[in-house]
Amino acid sequence: MSVALDLARHAEPNTQEEFQTEYLQALRLIERLHRLLLDVIKNEFDRKGGSELNSVQALLLYNIGDSVLTAGELKSRGYYLGSNVSYNLKKLVDMGYIDCKQSETDGRSKRVSLTEKGLEASNIVTGLYQRQLGSIETVGEVSNEDLSRLNKALVRLERFWTDQVRYRL
Repeated sequence: MSVALDLARHAEPNTQEEFQTEYLQALRLIERLHRLLLDVIKNEFDRKGGSELNSVQALLLYNIGDSVLTAGELKSRGYYLGSNVSYNLKKLVDMGYIDCKQSETDGRSKRVSLTEKGLEASNIVTGLYQRQLGSIETVGEVSNEDLSRLNKALVRLERFWTDQVRYRL
């Protein structure tokens, strides 16, 4: 009996240590993957001759798509590393990628939508993602089941972090 208790005592710290290692690695991967996604998007625009846009602006255009959104709604659709969404929206309006109109219901709020130029840029990101879907399983060895499990875990992690902020845990 005492041998079983000794084994349980020794297994617990190791398991906790392994869990900590996995969690910290996941944090680093999440950050690195987002940065890498932005690099992939930027490379695609460089190849297509759209280098006046940075990757964050291209991602903003993709996340607007054919919707009409406020800056707050857009911010909740994605994460734009190291950027100010309002600043980038103003730049995109100035470059002719976005139309910006005062909200009819809330005068303090502005609603944005894509111009034809913005839609073309958004379609470049869509095309990139579609092309990746054609090879992610065979070349990247990432299956539908892998992505499904990953998405479930990330949603739970997002909920956990949201609760940490909301309830100051």
